[in-house]
Amino acid sequence: MDIGVLTVPLGDHSLDETLSYLAGLGVDAVELGCGGFTGEDHLPREVYLDEEGKRDELRELLDEHDLRVSALATHNNPLHPDAERSSEADTELREAITLASRLGVDTVTCFSGLPGGGPEESVPNWITAPWPSEHREAHEYQWERAIEYWSETATHAEQEGVDIAIEMHPNMLVYEPTGMARLREETNERIGANFDPSHLYWQGIDIPAAIRYLGRRGAIHHCHAKDTGLYENEARVKGYLDTTPYTEEADRSWLFRSVGYGHGEAHWKEVVSTLRMVGYDDVLSIEHEDSLTSAREGLEKAIDVLDRAVFETTPDEAYWAE
Repeated sequence: MDIGVLTVPLGDHSLDETLSYLAGLGVDAVELGCGGFTGEDHLPREVYLDEEGKRDELRELLDEHDLRVSALATHNNPLHPDAERSSEADTELREAITLASRLGVDTVTCFSGLPGGGPEESVPNWITAPWPSEHREAHEYQWERAIEYWSETATHAEQEGVDIAIEMHPNMLVYEPTGMARLREETNERIGANFDPSHLYWQGIDIPAAIRYLGRRGAIHHCHAKDTGLYENEARVKGYLDTTPYTEEADRSWLFRSVGYGHGEAHWKEVVSTLRMVGYDDVLSIEHEDSLTSAREGLEKAIDVLDRAVFETTPDEAYWAE
């Protein structure tokens, strides 16, 4: 299994400098942002779409540093009720899929998006309960919109030979494994998960169980390595649905943390082992969003933990089972 890095936190450095730094840390792969909330500091999408020479330069640079691209990232809301915003997000995603195909990259990571609660609304509406009944009806409307959109997008991905890896994220329609499985079943097998445990911890989801649930369905296309710290002293009072700003760390019931600072090394070894059990042996792409340390320190500490957790070899024959 490879250790990768989503390079967004290093966007103030050139791509060459970033690749050189990560290669020096023993990283195997990079995930490059090319639009949406992730930005495009290291991969301006339109430039690389239009210029074959730029794509050749990227391949040469990756070869020079002995790195590969695990995925292109474009996280936005293609189901936004504002037509201009949804159109922009849709363009970013479709172009990212095409660019991935031209670069020989297998996967694009993204969000499912979130509509409003009805055709006349202008703000996305995250619905988490079926009562009062208008919420259930609004949720049904949202799924109708999502299935229509993602069916068309999955067809485009199939034509380009690229997998779409959706990060299960609160404030998006698909935020937990059963919703992820439903969207895949309603579209095609190009739709799967960018399995990021950080958003699942505070929902009370068991990570190995979630890996098994999606893995049995062949629904894990990519994985993020990002941890979450759960702070019960705050959760006892307000639970984990916490709207306190991320920068007010001491008052939050959970925080994104560097790998190993929310859950220990033994947990991450179980994550790696469970992924291998269900047939996923590709990449753990570190996403740094820990506000208690710098990007470089957070990445370096995460790499240190994962270095001891990942398997570098394929299994030998189980001679003891014969």
